[in-house]
Amino acid sequence: MIFEYSINTEDQGLYNITSYVKDAILKSNISNGLCVVYCPHTTAAITINENTDKDVEKDILIGLEDTFYNRDSFKHFEGNSDAHLKSSVIGVSETIIINNNTLVLGRWQGIYFCEFDGPRKRQFYVKVL
Repeated sequence: MIFEYSINTEDQGLYNITSYVKDAILKSNISNGLCVVYCPHTTAAITINENTDKDVEKDILIGLEDTFYNRDSFKHFEGNSDAHLKSSVIGVSETIIINNNTLVLGRWQGIYFCEFDGPRKRQFYVKVL
């Protein structure tokens, strides 16, 4: 089963979507298997990371900005090549194990939609197998 979700992003940021993924698992009636979380955008990504300390989200963005900043030498006419690079490095999907109707995540882990070029209305998909 495939579930589509929409979120509105404000600016660059990490948006915790763990609750959406849990919702998809409950609706799927699949208690053991896998779920794939997929982002169909070239300037956004999906990642799993710490969900307890909000400073981790800020530090991830700072680190990505320091590594992939917008350069005058970039050729892309929209001026957001840094967002494309960040998306490519982080990746547009994550696969998570489902065991007894529960996501198998580490104690401090959450699933995040990463916006590198907001504000936007974005979609992501959850496929439960």
